Amino acid sequence: MGIIISSKLKGEEQVIFEVLMDYKEALQLNGHMENIHLFSENNVSVKTNLSTRGKGGATKYLLIPRELRKNLKFNREIKCQKIELKNKTIFIYVLEKF
Repeated sequence: MGIIISSKLKGEEQVIFEVLMDYKEALQLNGHMENIHLFSENNVSVKTNLSTRGKGGATKYLLIPRELRKNLKFNREIKCQKIELKNKTIFIYVLEKF
């Protein structure tokens, strides 16, 4: 987990953030320095569940809550990223809008 240690306005629509984070988390960017999105675990407003199906619960599904399903294109390729932290795992899914 990281923290923003400073911020500075750049023009009217951009902000420069200085971020402090664990070295192992920074390595998970694999050197990519563009298309970066910041989010906070404290900003979570909707909860969902992990569902299992099949013999012995072999298949796992991360469910999209009804209130978050608007304007999503289903049956399309979806990008997924897994971020490993000391005490939790974060999954990020990227779906196209209509």
